Amino acid sequence: MKTIDDLATEGVAGKRVFVRADLNVPLDGTEITDDGRIRAVAPTIAKLAELGAKVIVASHLGRPKGAPDPAFSLAPAATRLGELLGKDVAFATDTVGESAQAVAAGLADGQVAVLENLRFNAGETSKDDAERGAFADQLAALADLYVGDGFGAVHRQHASVYDLPKRLPHAAGDLIATEVGVLKKLTEDVRRPYVVVLGGAKVSDKLAVIDQLLEKADRILVGGGMAYTFLKAKGHEVGISLLQEDQVPACLEYLARAEKRGVEFVLPVDVLVSPEFPDLKGKTPANPTTVAADAIPADQEGLDIGPKTRELYAEMLADAGTVFWNGPMGVFEHPDYAGGTKAVAQGLLNSKAFTVVGGGDSAAAVRLLGFDENAFGHISTGGGASLEYLEGKTLPGLAALED
Repeated sequence: MKTIDDLATEGVAGKRVFVRADLNVPLDGTEITDDGRIRAVAPTIAKLAELGAKVIVASHLGRPKGAPDPAFSLAPAATRLGELLGKDVAFATDTVGESAQAVAAGLADGQVAVLENLRFNAGETSKDDAERGAFADQLAALADLYVGDGFGAVHRQHASVYDLPKRLPHAAGDLIATEVGVLKKLTEDVRRPYVVVLGGAKVSDKLAVIDQLLEKADRILVGGGMAYTFLKAKGHEVGISLLQEDQVPACLEYLARAEKRGVEFVLPVDVLVSPEFPDLKGKTPANPTTVAADAIPADQEGLDIGPKTRELYAEMLADAGTVFWNGPMGVFEHPDYAGGTKAVAQGLLNSKAFTVVGGGDSAAAVRLLGFDENAFGHISTGGGASLEYLEGKTLPGLAALED
């Protein structure tokens, strides 16, 4: 897999370089609430600009339905990128139309432009190879070289991720190179004990990675909404907590496998409960109750791990050699239910382990709760991509970058 340094050796000055980034940031109207993904890719873009490339940045944002939708415009991301780079960034109001063609043609050496949301064109996500390929052809006409640096999208077989690099000389950006290097440390040469912390809403999203980690991890600590399906599998009442009843048999199987293999599979021993989901806008006090994990009232919903569980998980992180964390422990967006996620983040910082925060809500939580990102070994920009890599899947966007 070629890198930007390889391209630099061959020469990029004066060439149009298409950078597939991941600028899929959360928005409140037109205000970016977490710019982590933009900051992560900015060094790659700056590096190419300094080498004299004409940099054309493209990304998706959200899930528009293959047509322009102002709510998903990348204009705020382009503005923020310009602020981070300290230079004006041009913005094309379409993906491959007149505006994109004019902006790409008008770039001077070292200048940067951002195209409008790729998913405004149905060809980007089409399952039809011909339609996807036709869109990739139009994108390819804008550039001379391709740099893949949108790690959060490499698990998607989309036109700009999979088809486009087949049409242009290509290389991996510095962010993707870093991400892959980190994930190899979680799969090939792991310092032990290897502790995995999994949270988030749905257990179904994590079953495939649990299946793989049962062969590699020494301890798996579970929190978040997915914990209640495991608690149900153990025969406990979970009240009105998030539950995937159809996944109970799979949870039972994994619990049995963990015991057989000697993997410590740890569930919450206490939880914070409430009869209703908290107000995340006004953040009015929720006044939760703490109960034992096997004593959740029938009319209550579990919304965070309790204080005893936080202490337990901190102890289990303390002597770790490697920690991978994906998914919050509760509804961290509300201060009354942020304690569990905060305790896990602090547990990673207190450990001498090589720590990886696996993107998505975990990365957002680290920033929202005020932790220093640089204190962690690595904060991934791709939650889903990280999980699929650990599952052992071939990621289309990485495969396309191979020579």
